[in-house]
Amino acid sequence: MSGGRLVLPVVLSATFVQLLNVTVAQVAAPAIQAGLGAGPSAVQLVLAGYTLTYACLLIPAARLGDRYGYRRLFVIGTVVFTAGSVAAACAPDVASLITARLVQGAGSGLVAPQVLSLIRATIPATRRPRALGLYGATMAVASLAGPLIGGLVLGADLLGLGWRPLMLLTVPVALASLAGATALPRLRGAGGIRVDRLGALLVTVGAGALVLPLALGREAGWPWWTWAGFAVAVAALGSFAWSLPHRPDPLVHPAVLHDRPARTGTLLVFVFNMGVPSFTYLLFLHLQSAVGYSALSAALTSAPFAAAAAAGSRAAPALTRRHGTAVLTVASLVLAGMCLALAPLAGSAAGRQAALPVLAVGGAAFGAFTASVFALVLAEVHGPAAGSVSGLLPTAQQLGGSIGVTAAGLAYYAPAADAGAAFRHAMLYQVAAFVLTALISLRLRNRVAGPAPEQPRAGRLSR
Repeated sequence: MSGGRLVLPVVLSATFVQLLNVTVAQVAAPAIQAGLGAGPSAVQLVLAGYTLTYACLLIPAARLGDRYGYRRLFVIGTVVFTAGSVAAACAPDVASLITARLVQGAGSGLVAPQVLSLIRATIPATRRPRALGLYGATMAVASLAGPLIGGLVLGADLLGLGWRPLMLLTVPVALASLAGATALPRLRGAGGIRVDRLGALLVTVGAGALVLPLALGREAGWPWWTWAGFAVAVAALGSFAWSLPHRPDPLVHPAVLHDRPARTGTLLVFVFNMGVPSFTYLLFLHLQSAVGYSALSAALTSAPFAAAAAAGSRAAPALTRRHGTAVLTVASLVLAGMCLALAPLAGSAAGRQAALPVLAVGGAAFGAFTASVFALVLAEVHGPAAGSVSGLLPTAQQLGGSIGVTAAGLAYYAPAADAGAAFRHAMLYQVAAFVLTALISLRLRNRVAGPAPEQPRAGRLSR
């Protein structure tokens, strides 16, 4: 379909702003705390509020796109996201900022599943692996550009506005995506689709009850309500999975439970994202809180990782054509090696200089993995399970990131002799996450990636 050439830049620009918005706020957290007089828990909720609504809406939004049209949900989500971004920049107090971040996350949660659905429905099978590779590369670049751009903007202190311009960074790109949405075809899934309201309620409650305690539990000292939240999450998500075969028009096709590539690919994305973005979070946390770097200096220190990630993303399509899923295994092990090498280097100025080439090698591996994983997983998932993966993979990405940041923080703040020892503890957590990712990647069939076959459930024009 010729429209596919117009679809890709529009949907990738939306993907870029969604993930940029996650990491750019992490850099702004100290400035927000000082500027609004907010406590640590409130600032943590500013960061977690975005992820909370983002993760909760991903699976229901995929089904809403099937029912009402991918373009319609894309436009609605982009408008909501843009409104939330403007409100965040203008927030007079921390409560208003938290509310705006919740709105931003809701907009991203509505948009994200439509991106994969539009790619699968509009781009020919022969071009789809390259499109999915660009999708993964966009995620990699956006995730790493956030800290770098955030540090530069904070260092410049534009018009004396402090952190507020950071909240507006995504607005021009979001507006461009909105203007380009007129080129998106009016596609939706097969006819007769109904939205599973009980399933939507269960998955929303379950995701929310999981993400909120993870975000606030450590700062609050893990009070009783955090453990109650985990219990609610287990009950809600367990009920959701158990009842899938028994409900008409479920949010996730029951075939996912029996499709090994779908299960393995979702788990792979989840575990990998337990290591990223927690790695960049740990690096910035240590450089700013323990070493005393400014946001700009910390951003420049991480620049080799971001630059090499772009190069790794560019090389990923050729690597996957030649080596298939082995790219994922090797990239994960290289990232684990990077974390092992970094652990003793962060304690001195000379060590931090030596860390720059190590970060570059790890960044190339990160870019290759992120630009390859979605294409490789989706190439293996066929039949009725394929349609559900567009909501499951971004959900696994967000939930894995939320859990990973919490787990990495626990490792860093565990009792330690000094800040260097704390950083080494955190890097050991990262090593475990990336080694586990490598082991899971071995369960994907080791075949050379080729064009994904056409799905039997093609999109159609909505009326």
